[in-house]
Amino acid sequence: MKKSTSDVIAALGAKKEVVIAVIAVAAIGIHLVLRFGVAATGAVFGLPAQEVPLLVALACGVPLVVDLMIHMARGEFSSDLLAGISIVTSVVLGEYLAGTLVVLMLSGGQALEAFAVRRASFALEALAKRLPAVAHRKMDGDVADVPLAEIAVGDALVVFPHETCPVDGVVLEGRSTMNESYLTGEPYLLPKATGSAVLSGAVNGDGALTIRAEKTAVDSRYAKIMQVMRESEQRRPRLRRLGDQLGAVYTPLAIALAVLAWAFSGDASRFLGVLVVATPCPLLIAIPVAIIGSISLAARRGVIIKDPAVLELIDTCRVAIFDKTGTLTYGQPKLTEILPADGFTKDETLGAVASLERYSRHPLASAMIDAAAEAKLPLQEAGEVSERPGEGLRGVIGGRTIQVTSRKKLALQSPTAAGSLPPLAGGLECVVLIDGRYAATFRFRDEPRAEGRSFVRHLKPQHGFERVLLVSGDRETEVRYLAEKVGVTEVYSSQSPEQKLALVREETSRANTVFMGDGINDAPALTAATVGIAFGQGSDVTAEAAGVVILDSSLERVDELLHIGRRMRSIALQSAVGGMVLSLIGMLIAAAGYLPPVAGAISQEVIDVLAVLNAMRAAVTPRTLSDYQTRPPAG
Repeated sequence: MKKSTSDVIAALGAKKEVVIAVIAVAAIGIHLVLRFGVAATGAVFGLPAQEVPLLVALACGVPLVVDLMIHMARGEFSSDLLAGISIVTSVVLGEYLAGTLVVLMLSGGQALEAFAVRRASFALEALAKRLPAVAHRKMDGDVADVPLAEIAVGDALVVFPHETCPVDGVVLEGRSTMNESYLTGEPYLLPKATGSAVLSGAVNGDGALTIRAEKTAVDSRYAKIMQVMRESEQRRPRLRRLGDQLGAVYTPLAIALAVLAWAFSGDASRFLGVLVVATPCPLLIAIPVAIIGSISLAARRGVIIKDPAVLELIDTCRVAIFDKTGTLTYGQPKLTEILPADGFTKDETLGAVASLERYSRHPLASAMIDAAAEAKLPLQEAGEVSERPGEGLRGVIGGRTIQVTSRKKLALQSPTAAGSLPPLAGGLECVVLIDGRYAATFRFRDEPRAEGRSFVRHLKPQHGFERVLLVSGDRETEVRYLAEKVGVTEVYSSQSPEQKLALVREETSRANTVFMGDGINDAPALTAATVGIAFGQGSDVTAEAAGVVILDSSLERVDELLHIGRRMRSIALQSAVGGMVLSLIGMLIAAAGYLPPVAGAISQEVIDVLAVLNAMRAAVTPRTLSDYQTRPPAG
């Protein structure tokens, strides 16, 4: 995948900041060795030898200071800006070690921020790597490699074992299995035979397949998901971090106080003294320490924080958006009822349908196969398998034609047969025809998680969520059944990845959102939400698009994440605001002339230590991290 100019510039900027941070670390290390290790007493250009490495690091930090001055000229005040002024002040005061520490904190923080911003690009790269660069086109018995862009609809292509399918198509020859987990998030291996549909991005199994291209590479499903993902990345809003929000108030206040102290006293040292005390280490150090501690705590609970901004933002989210399958449900539909027609038996219809469903990607296929296995019914080979839009799944099993379709499609195909169907019920269902005759209705349920209703119910009173939405690609009756079970009133059914993205983007424009999903088709929505939470480890792409990965797909872990984020924000605010209040007191004393620059620097270090010690509490596991009933009461 080609990188855009903005991607290249961002990457170069991140590399520059990393280099400056490395130089600062090396300079501090050499300084300490020369000062305390070998006790160097020589001079270089009239300066003590131990100070030279620090001056080199400060010189490398000049580009950072220039960038900050540009932001100040635009009227953008943040904690980083005050750090830049502190660097200059430290040089004027001769406090080179303090200045180098600020350079390290500033460059390191900006490098981490740049890395977090580029996460969506990593997800796109992960998507692009899944597709092959060429396809194997078969013409007149010969197979030749051609670029994906040259594939036309109707071309015969060979997909060798363990290769990724390049386009959407239909199997012409061969038998194999394909892993289509990138679409569903579930590691299903689906058998493929003549007539089976295949999707771009699916990984072939042990057998070679010859397929007919039904779409070009750019029009295939996988390319469409990449396109939506790229659009989502380009339109991702820039978020204000907690340190920036506090710095926007603290920085102008500190500068104004320093200027006033100089103006009223006529003593420039008071200006320097105020700024030394004002160095925003509680913002630059305490907040990252609280974030790192919270990331460590979350990891111990099976919650992987990929974007540190999540911890600052999740407690501000007011809209929770759930994908259905695998989040509020277990993602494993079960066959609950078989209603055979006159002349057919349950075992007869189940054995035939399960034999055919081995070649389908439908989410209910595995439920029927599992039910047949529990009933110890043998599965037969299928022939003439097809799954054309509007016709359902067809095939020949034991010389009989089997069709699996829906109630609506059967009504269009055979109104007379539709009159024989049982009354419509909640949940999922499919209709089976054998040799053109109505044979049975199968009913399924993807049961909600036991703790689902309790979890949803506690989001508003305990975490301040104002709205809870359920968004799914499933049909309305099934989505509403789940919504009633878990207590969600806002329901959006039959949603494509593009529609999910548009919905999440619209909601995020009005209030901060949390989106929870578990498949690659959720990746664009995960990227567009304020906080994206991916369940399980089914897809690397989903994990890259999300800011958080819940490893064991548990709602209890989501609740723990909400509490960790709230606790981190509380501790960070205590450390940062408390440190700033103490610094403000010190600034007032310095402005009055009772705290010279050197004493001010020492006072600021004491304040920093107190702020950091408080921030370190974020890594300590509290007595409880969840406040809802994870299991419903008995009875």
